[in-house]
Order: sequence, then C-alpha cells, then structure tokens
Amino acid sequence: MTSDSTRSEIGELILRVALRDRLAFDGLYGATSAKLFGTCLRVLKDRAEAEEVLQEVFIKIWLKADRFAVTGQSPMTWLIAVARNQAIDRLRKRREAASDLEDAALEISDPAPGPEARAVASGQRRQLDGCLDELEAGHAEAVCAAYLEGRSYADLAAHHDVPLNTMRTWLRRSLMRLKECLQR
Repeated sequence: MTSDSTRSEIGELILRVALRDRLAFDGLYGATSAKLFGTCLRVLKDRAEAEEVLQEVFIKIWLKADRFAVTGQSPMTWLIAVARNQAIDRLRKRREAASDLEDAALEISDPAPGPEARAVASGQRRQLDGCLDELEAGHAEAVCAAYLEGRSYADLAAHHDVPLNTMRTWLRRSLMRLKECLQR
C-alpha cells in the first residue's frame, strides 16, 4: 500500500502532467508503470497486449490528466481505473473481432498469471479474496465477472436471471462492501 507522502507525490505528478510537464510524466511513468502493467495483465492475460495497452494508458493519462482533480479519487485509484478500463475496452474489442475458432484458441491459452502479475497481486490478493468471501456467492461472482472479465451489466443480469437495475444495485452495493472491507 502506498504511504500518504507517495500518494501526494503521485497526485502532484498527475497535476503537473495536466500542465504538460514532461519530466513529471517521466516520473509518473517510473513510479506507477509496474502496477498499471500488472492491472492490464490481469485483465488481458497476454503480456504483449498488456504492454500495448499500457502505452495507450499513458497516452490517455497525458491527454486527460486534467480530469483527475475533478474525480475526487486517490491518485492510484484513478490511474488503476484508467488502466483497467482501457484493458477491458481492449478485451471487449478482442471478443467482438474474434471468430468462433479464435475464441476456442483463446480459451486454450494458459490463463495463469505471469511473474509480474503475481508479484503485484500477492499481498492484496489474500485480502481481496477474504473480502469477496464476505459477499453473497452470486454477488461475488458478478463483481469478478464485471470488473475482471469485462462482462456487461446486461450479460450478468441475463446470466443471473435478474432485472438489469437489480444487477446494477448488486454491483454497486457489493463494491461499497468491498471498499469497506479493504479499508479495515
């Protein structure tokens, strides 16, 4: 977990990037790229694609750093959200473009995370697993499918045979409970 001083340093770098400070951008990349790469890799499960998405993430950060201040999020939360969303967008594009044969080939590939992903996730994974265990089984499954696999709310609602708004409520409430659990 990042200390308050590291958190404020990263926040300051983001604000300087919003002013197009190239040195701040270089510093931000050095301080956060490993964690953001791990986020991309967990979603995409493909190292080369995760590296491409990481480049896209930093382009997006360069272009949209001015939006950070209005989100009210912690710096790493905002950066991880940008990376996760970019990786999920790539995953959705991959799924849309893949034929049935390509889908079968993707399912055969080794889903095990690489050493980088294991190193990034090792300490936080146990805590997250414990918090997910506190959720109802269907809710935990829906959260994982939505935020790690990139499934849409509509897909999840159909899978769990609940109305779309019920699925949105499940996910919102589950995320609030996870946040409370992770802050303990």
